[in-house]
Amino acid sequence: MAERAGCCLPKLAPRLDAAEARRISNDLAILAHPIRLQILDLLAQYQGQVCVCDLEAALPVKQPTVSHHLKILREAGLITAERQGLWIYYSICCDAVQTMRERVMAQFAFLG
Repeated sequence: MAERAGCCLPKLAPRLDAAEARRISNDLAILAHPIRLQILDLLAQYQGQVCVCDLEAALPVKQPTVSHHLKILREAGLITAERQGLWIYYSICCDAVQTMRERVMAQFAFLG
C-alpha cells in the first residue's frame, strides 16, 4: 500500500458549480414529498386529464394540502391545469418530468 505524503488531495473540487447544485437541489426538493410523488403517479396512470375531485378522493390528505402540492407541481412545470366549469383538471407534462429526471440522473451517473 502506497503512503501519501499528506492528508489533502491536491486537486479535489466539486463537479457541480453552485448554480447547478442549486438547480438539482430544487429538483430533488420538488420530488421529495410523498404526496407530490403520489400525484405524479396518479396523473401518469391516465393519459387524459384527471379532475381535482378524483385526486382529492385518492389521496390520504385534505383538500387544502392537495391544492398546495398541486400548486408546487404546476409552478415547477411538471403538471398543467385546465378549468372546465366548476372543476379543474390536471395533466402530467411528460416531457418536463423526463427532462427533470435526465437532469438529476446525469449528475449521479457515477453511482451506477
